[in-house]
Amino acid sequence: MTKNTAIITTISVVALAAIGGIIYLNQRLGQERDSRQEETAKVAKMVEENKQLQELAELDKAEMEEQYQQFERQYEELQNQLRNDSLIAQIDIERRRTQQLLEELRRTKATDIAEITRLKKEIASLRAVLRDYLVQIDSLNRSNEALRVENTTIRQQYTEASSTISNISEENTKLKDKVDKAAQLDATGFWVKLSNKRGKDAKKAKDLKTISFGFNIVKNVTASNGERVIYARILKPDNSVLKTSNGTFKYENTELDYSIKKVIEYTGEEQAVTLYWNVNEYFSPGNYKIFIFCDSQMIGKTSFDIK
Repeated sequence: MTKNTAIITTISVVALAAIGGIIYLNQRLGQERDSRQEETAKVAKMVEENKQLQELAELDKAEMEEQYQQFERQYEELQNQLRNDSLIAQIDIERRRTQQLLEELRRTKATDIAEITRLKKEIASLRAVLRDYLVQIDSLNRSNEALRVENTTIRQQYTEASSTISNISEENTKLKDKVDKAAQLDATGFWVKLSNKRGKDAKKAKDLKTISFGFNIVKNVTASNGERVIYARILKPDNSVLKTSNGTFKYENTELDYSIKKVIEYTGEEQAVTLYWNVNEYFSPGNYKIFIFCDSQMIGKTSFDIK
């Protein structure tokens, strides 16, 4: 082998070794690049998965918040509908508990799996409690409705009974009025005599000394027998009352002055009554009226003239 041949051979070997090294390095670099790309893809996939998980966790938390808010609204509505103080107080406790759990949820991160899980269990508990209250309230409403219907029936019965009693009372009042009117005494057949001091008819006012007048109380078998008080009111032409005292009697919810008072014993049969007025003052000419009262009723009247 010549020297040149040995050199060429050496150079060829080195060149081949270099080419082999380059090929090897390129293969290694490709493998490392592929490995890095694969790792990058895995990391990107994990980031995307974590992002999706985060979004799902946020959605889950938002849904839980909505459930808590819905519970709170339902409790508030129940409180506004109820009139039972004890039940309202119990529901208020649960409403405050719901508000507290809602605040805890808002402070909790969506990724805090342990706390989110606990608060989900609380939702189930709240739902069960709310359902129990709804059952109680429904039962209470049914009872109240039954009582309302019963009260309505009782009120109707009471109204009907009151109407019946009122009608009976009205009939009794009418009957009593009829009986009272039937039992009322009646004075008829009036006469008046004006006398002078000798007991003869007085022709003029200056000669008048006594006014005598009388009437008959008619027979009345309906009226009760017994003592009766007769009141006479003599009115002057100016409508002032002749009187010797301040005596009064009751008539139609008022007190009236009387001129003469006389007690009689009524037997139910027709009875004549005579009354007298002694003249101690000057009687002016004119028309004088006489009204007779008994048992707070006016039973007759007449009039006379003095010239």
